[in-house]
Amino acid sequence: MSVAIVTGASGLVGAETVRHLTGRGLEVVGIDNDMRARFFGPAASTRACRERLIRELPSYRHVDADIRDLESMRRLFEAYGRAIRLVVHAAAQPSHDWAARDPCTDFGVNAQGTLNLLELTRRFCPEAVFIFTSTNKVYGDRPNGLPLVELEKRFELAPEHPWHAHGIDETMSIDQSLHSLFGASKVAADMLVQEYGRYFGMRTACFRGGCLTGPGHAGAELHGFLAYLVKCAVTGVPYTVHGYRGKQVRDNIHSADLVEAFWQFFERPRAGAVYNIGGGREASCSVLEAIELAETVAGRPMNWSLSERNRIGDHVWWISDTRRFERDYPAWRRRYGLKRIVEEIGARVREEAGRAAGTEAA
Repeated sequence: MSVAIVTGASGLVGAETVRHLTGRGLEVVGIDNDMRARFFGPAASTRACRERLIRELPSYRHVDADIRDLESMRRLFEAYGRAIRLVVHAAAQPSHDWAARDPCTDFGVNAQGTLNLLELTRRFCPEAVFIFTSTNKVYGDRPNGLPLVELEKRFELAPEHPWHAHGIDETMSIDQSLHSLFGASKVAADMLVQEYGRYFGMRTACFRGGCLTGPGHAGAELHGFLAYLVKCAVTGVPYTVHGYRGKQVRDNIHSADLVEAFWQFFERPRAGAVYNIGGGREASCSVLEAIELAETVAGRPMNWSLSERNRIGDHVWWISDTRRFERDYPAWRRRYGLKRIVEEIGARVREEAGRAAGTEAA
């Protein structure tokens, strides 16, 4: 019996991981207590996703627990012991703004929760692979110091810069920059994952994601840029662009492509690996460009407005250079382009709206 532990199992990345791993024949135990509903309100709840996983995957076991609770985590790891071959840690408090409201909870979830999982992996299943869903926010606002050029619909990195063609690589410093409290808690977790790999020889990886997205994302105003934007476009909910005249750039990676990268690492793991991971230049867009694409998919104009105030520590331009991962794992390929991602999100929003309308009618 080969067991995988997946935290944040009902969220975007966690649920995609659960489905992928069960399809590969692993026994999957998912941990999720729907803190996303606490963070962002009932509309962002992952409860429906949890119920679908339980209903559709008979071999899946769900555990309603908090990763900050060391004793409950210890009981779980002790129960499976060395049968655990893989830990995918996708649970997080993911919002800059929310972290500033409650720094202790943010740090507890992102940093202490990660330490709990690493230490229990070391104690009970030291040969297991440990994969951490980190973030490009560990670089703080340092990307904003790059030589950017303002174009009609986006900011762009100066063409002569070595990162222009492929994006930002892992050599960018994470030091001496403004991170936001969320970014700081993720830095702490990221460093812990690296250190357990290097100091204890554990097989760990930090995947520093750009915009992780897909139809399974319960996008909310404070988190989930592309999913929330498309949801607003399809449903007509007003959308606010925060700062930079809407020209800030993100690269977007579908959760299925990210999880396939996890699988590639699981099959040939390393100790203390760090990878920038994202959609690359081909799947990048500014907020203005995303609005145009979402309007095409929705078949109508969006109801949006511009706030001059940007979020603290927010990136003006981010494109992930994924060549380090591609060199180490040449079989990995992204299958989802930006248009396909937006179309899938739009279709899911319509499906859920139709289901809700049917329930109300009944």
